[in-house]
Amino acid sequence: MSDEINEIPEEHSDYKPADARDENVKHQLTGMYQNWFLDYASYVILERAVPHINDGLKPVQRRILHSMKRLDDGRYNKVANIVGHTMQFHPHGDASIGDALVQLGQKDLLIDCQGNWGNILTGDGAAAPRYIEARLSKFALDVVFNPKTTEWKLSYDGRNKEPVTLPVKFPLLLAQGVEGIAVGLSSKILPHNFNELCDASINYLRGEEFQLYPDFQTGGSIDVAKYNDGERGGAVKVRAKINKLDNKTLAITEIPYGKTTSSVIDSILKAVDKGKIKIRKVDDNTAANVEILVHLAPGTSSDKTIDALYAFTDCEVSISPNCCVIDDSKPHFLTVSKVLKKSADNTLDLLKQELEIKKGEILEALHFASLEKIFIEERIYKDKEFEQSKDMDAACEHIDERLTPFYPSFIREVTKEDILKLMEIKMGRILKFNSDKADELIARMKEDIAEIDDHLAHIVDYTVNWYQMLKNKYGKNFPRRTELRNFDTIEAAKVVEANEKLYINREEGFIGTALKKDEFVANCSDIDDVIVFFRDGKYIVTPVADKKFVGKNILYVNVFKKNDKRTIYNVTYRDGKEGTTYIKRFAVTSVVRDREYDVTQGTPDSRITYFSANPNGEAEIIKVTLKPNPRVRRIIFERDFSEISIKGRQAQGVILTRLPVHKIALKQKGGSTLGGRKVWFDRDILRLNYDGRGEYLGEFQSDDTILVVLNNGDFYTSNFDLSNHYEDNVSIVEKFDSNKVWTAALYDADQQNYPYLKRFCFEGSNRKQNYLGENKNNRLILLTDEFYPRLEVIFGGHDSFREPLEIDADEFIAVKGFKAKGKRITTYTVETINELEPTRFPEPEQEPQEEASEEPENLDPDSDKSEGDIIDEITGQMKLF
Repeated sequence: MSDEINEIPEEHSDYKPADARDENVKHQLTGMYQNWFLDYASYVILERAVPHINDGLKPVQRRILHSMKRLDDGRYNKVANIVGHTMQFHPHGDASIGDALVQLGQKDLLIDCQGNWGNILTGDGAAAPRYIEARLSKFALDVVFNPKTTEWKLSYDGRNKEPVTLPVKFPLLLAQGVEGIAVGLSSKILPHNFNELCDASINYLRGEEFQLYPDFQTGGSIDVAKYNDGERGGAVKVRAKINKLDNKTLAITEIPYGKTTSSVIDSILKAVDKGKIKIRKVDDNTAANVEILVHLAPGTSSDKTIDALYAFTDCEVSISPNCCVIDDSKPHFLTVSKVLKKSADNTLDLLKQELEIKKGEILEALHFASLEKIFIEERIYKDKEFEQSKDMDAACEHIDERLTPFYPSFIREVTKEDILKLMEIKMGRILKFNSDKADELIARMKEDIAEIDDHLAHIVDYTVNWYQMLKNKYGKNFPRRTELRNFDTIEAAKVVEANEKLYINREEGFIGTALKKDEFVANCSDIDDVIVFFRDGKYIVTPVADKKFVGKNILYVNVFKKNDKRTIYNVTYRDGKEGTTYIKRFAVTSVVRDREYDVTQGTPDSRITYFSANPNGEAEIIKVTLKPNPRVRRIIFERDFSEISIKGRQAQGVILTRLPVHKIALKQKGGSTLGGRKVWFDRDILRLNYDGRGEYLGEFQSDDTILVVLNNGDFYTSNFDLSNHYEDNVSIVEKFDSNKVWTAALYDADQQNYPYLKRFCFEGSNRKQNYLGENKNNRLILLTDEFYPRLEVIFGGHDSFREPLEIDADEFIAVKGFKAKGKRITTYTVETINELEPTRFPEPEQEPQEEASEEPENLDPDSDKSEGDIIDEITGQMKLF
């Protein structure tokens, strides 16, 4: 290290050694750091990261647009040239300006781009600034600039002028969205749809209600239930669009906002590595549009995989908006509605200013045109006094004197500048002067002024027409890309892939996924919980682990399903060592992990004497054998669990017997006491539910299925599992009835598009079939399940003079298979076919006689023994002990 000590600069010549400093200097230094930090924080907030509410732009974006306007000649400019020009106004490096310009260009609103500007879908970056070009879009030229209404300030070096804010006559902030991180606060405003912003602005100006929801260039779907009008504290969920190409392939065609195809694929692969999802491979075929193909592993459910993609990957993301803007040189946290209202008010003020400026310009032109007309028609320029004026002042006085009689007709007072301007008129113009044309010009100016006055008097209507003009001119380029939907809540535990196996070592009291040499229990995932029942009546719920000691005397182990009301536990237990035996039925819906619960009443030496876990609430018959007792006549009796009510897990239960029990065994298996599942279909999310949301489909037994009919004529049947996904173009979802007769009217493309009628029954199959026929150009007119449908055929074209034709479908054609072509209705031109009210109805069905139910399976090994034999057997066993 050098021994030389750098000299202290002269400006710091009052520097003193540390021991010579006083406390005041230290306090001053602390204050300096505090002030410096506040200055820095204020600068970042006001001049870098947060947009201004007036124009919705950050300073760098505003300076870029201002530079592009100065360079604008209708042709493209190199981005490198625009960046260099912007550096006159922006005191930062070219890289930050270039990045901001590319981001503006990718929003596809203000900048017309040429060249490789990157891809927001794939995340690919733009080419170097020297290779790509840009110019202002027509929309930007219409909406963003007007030097006459712009407030100016000096640039950072004082050499140029730049706008304080641009006079933007549109809610640009909400259309583009913005994201910025400042010091101590951040801003995140989501983009909204162009047409909806115009409509909302019009509604606000008219005093009507409006609502705004985000719309993203990347598409997808969004749940705005907690959007909270874009205010901080709100949140939205955004999902990718996932379609089923077939049972083995899923296609992701739209991705969430803020994500790219690369990040989505990476998140899928990470989920695969963690065992959350089971897939074979992922292909990225993205070009102009997103196309990510997810190939499923054999035996994997496509519906369950879709849910897992939403639960464990970037196919679903949650975004928290934070509408922070600069207003009056301070940051403010507003709602989206408040921002739009301020924008609409600002647009109205700007349009009013433009009208007033334009009116003033026309008035000035009208004033001079009137002066010019009088000056030329009265030949003032030929007056002897004017020609012989000794100087300019004398000439001006003469003209002023000659104009004095006409002062009442002038718009304002005549000034010396007006007179000097008259004197600058060239003789060629005077010779070509035409009084009639001058009168026409003056009349036209007065009409323009009257029109402007009318606009100013009805400024709200004028502003509404401005927004309507923008929508008509540019709105077709901005259709809504993001679908508004209500999302169902996906429970990760239900959709995670069962990538582990659960084992138990009963002898030592261990459970876990690493005990591969021990008894197999069930497939599970690493986020599942396990429920464990012990013989003494205790039970716990604990997370899955590699190896965990839970205790000996394990009676039952399985994967625990939270809030499962269908799994019913049938139990008998002895209260204490020689106490009463109780019988009970209960469900375990929710518990605290690793907390010990008790099936019994907690009496010491209590014990479970019979246990079964029933996934659908089955109720079996048990046979109870009592210990021999001379005073008891009957030591064997049966009890049906279906006679026991299902209650809470803490219920005591019903007394089964007060006598000592030798054993309890299963006599017969029984059916479910919970009845069928009541199922509803929610069209908002295209999913089934058991919670009463949407259309009621009916009560389903285990072998019942659902009929799904699509708008394109495809149909299939599915089970009633909650993981099922249904297509957007679904037409009919109902409980499948193989005997139900359907009537369809359709145009047959193979038969010159003549209308045909067919009656048929759908067939149950999970494979898609089409009832319209093999020709994809066949078109459905109507489909009805009315038993005796009546149709009205309205003729059109050259046959419109014909009377409508009424058809009784039951008499017109018999019921055949769904593949049958049907019967042609007519060869005339048909405009439409309507369904009429039926005139007859089917006979009420007779109550079906009860069929003898099949005898439940008898599992009692002692069913062929007499009671005496059983007593002897028990007595013999007791003697052995």
